Amino acid sequence: MLTKYGLDVAVPILIIALAVVLIGLFTSNLPVRIILIVVGAAAFLFTLNFFRDPDRSTPDVEGGIISPADGKIVNISETEEIEYLGGKVRQVCIFMSPLNVHVNRYPVNGTVEYFRYVEGKFVAAFEDKASELNERTLIGINAGGFKVLFKQIAGFVARRIVCPIEVGDSAVAGERFGMIKFGSRVDVLMPLDAEILVKLDDHVVAGETVLAVVKP
Repeated sequence: MLTKYGLDVAVPILIIALAVVLIGLFTSNLPVRIILIVVGAAAFLFTLNFFRDPDRSTPDVEGGIISPADGKIVNISETEEIEYLGGKVRQVCIFMSPLNVHVNRYPVNGTVEYFRYVEGKFVAAFEDKASELNERTLIGINAGGFKVLFKQIAGFVARRIVCPIEVGDSAVAGERFGMIKFGSRVDVLMPLDAEILVKLDDHVVAGETVLAVVKP
């Protein structure tokens, strides 16, 4: 199925792509016909693939931090975060290519305590500086025994973050909460003592892959 977060973009593109294919079918010039059909079909299939929203089965792991995004692990490091977590933290950065599912999911159960939207640039999402320069949202969740901050970061192609979240909302690990359109990145910041279960270049699945565990 298509995600509800992308219908405003996906539906018009699908209609236009289908119209291009139909025009191609009724075009007498063979080279032009082939070009129109190929371009229209490619746009149609790419849109269906990009805005897909498959169901996921979220594991129940005590203290587990579940991946909020599909993609590739591009950075695991220690950093300083003073806005919500207030000190040194561990971060895991996930790069989402245009071929990945782009629906984002909550990484933990808890309550949304912090939310901020930041306008910014559109540096390539796999670059480290994208975390501080690009358009992004910051979402902080109190999971009871610990807190997690994660960032939706727009990439070079992406131009819109969808995140209908408000402070006070309940978060359920694995539940959908928004998306980033057309290539992006999600950074997950967690307590320094979190046990990281993934490594660089691993491919993770939103709502299913356990990124780390925070022990009581």
